[in-house]
Amino acid sequence: MATQIANAEAQFESTIPDTMRAAVYRGINDIRIETVPVPQIGPGELLVKIATCGVCGTDLKKIHTGSHSAPRIFGHEMAGTVVALGQGVKNFELGERVVVHHHVPCGNCYYCRKNTPAQCPLYKTTGATAGFAPSGGGFAEYIRVMDFVVASRGVVRIPDEVPFEQAAFVEPVNTVLKGVKLLNLEPDDTVLVIGQGPIGLMHAVLAARTGARVLTSDLYPERHAIAAQFGLREPIHAGTENVVDRVRATTDSRGADAVILAVGGNVLIQTAMDAVRPGGKVMLFAQTQHGEAAFDPGAVCMDEKTLMGSYSSSFPILDEVTGLVFGAYRHGFDLTRLISHRFALEDAIEAIELASHPQAASMKIMIEPVPGVGAHKGWRRNA
Repeated sequence: MATQIANAEAQFESTIPDTMRAAVYRGINDIRIETVPVPQIGPGELLVKIATCGVCGTDLKKIHTGSHSAPRIFGHEMAGTVVALGQGVKNFELGERVVVHHHVPCGNCYYCRKNTPAQCPLYKTTGATAGFAPSGGGFAEYIRVMDFVVASRGVVRIPDEVPFEQAAFVEPVNTVLKGVKLLNLEPDDTVLVIGQGPIGLMHAVLAARTGARVLTSDLYPERHAIAAQFGLREPIHAGTENVVDRVRATTDSRGADAVILAVGGNVLIQTAMDAVRPGGKVMLFAQTQHGEAAFDPGAVCMDEKTLMGSYSSSFPILDEVTGLVFGAYRHGFDLTRLISHRFALEDAIEAIELASHPQAASMKIMIEPVPGVGAHKGWRRNA
């Protein structure tokens, strides 16, 4: 058996090239497709060959604002195959298909104990890289997964029947479910979700799973049509309807019990505050840049409206998330239906451009180093 494993490892190592292609961030709005070294791994680490990686709004923010120094390789909604094991790795095998998180919390610090793991100092340390300063690395052919991520449940096995693309939604679904849970929704609640891009649609679906009534708002009828495929049947066409008036008309003039703002743009904060009832909650999910925004402080004080935020993922709910993404796939919760465009790595600049300027027909944008692999279920070595 040991000889078979050694031979398999040698076979994998012989197929790993010295260099790879990657979409490299070189400065504000400057992404270049370059040839870079395949990252070397150390003890306790993994080398993963990327099958697919989603383009996230936080990736776009970093690219467009220069919040991070250059050069870097972004991308963090990623799934792929383990192709090399660092010394001492015992809990993974070559050929296993995995989802990789680029952040993990320590579970012990003050912030983790207070259930705000995204503020954990370890969580703020990126543990996956395709080279340069660690930044996720999913917009490349291979990533190095650091030891603290491997050791802290940051690498999740993908069931055999689940394709890479469905698995790549584990991280974004985690962030969404975290936010929905913070609202403590009840079955008699009415929820307004502003924005029906992929993140907003997932918010609406998970909010509806609590039994709450869900209204969805978006400018594009095409997105409402996709939302209807997931059982969301109360659209508000923001381009032709007054969102606040419509919400009040369906709630005996009270307003929604909760409003989720799933699109950027601080101007919509006031819309959300106007649409929520006295004593209700407004959750900001897409406001990931610091700045100033206008809202009525009297609505918070006298009307007792809660303005709150939710950012990034929560590892205490990881098992629930994987059960949802993997288990629900078997029962029709096919998140790959949200994918509107798939781009080869060589076309990553075009993918980022489209994601940065959404169109009526664009939803989730995926970058796949080998086109078509992301939709496959892959294989697993039998050692």
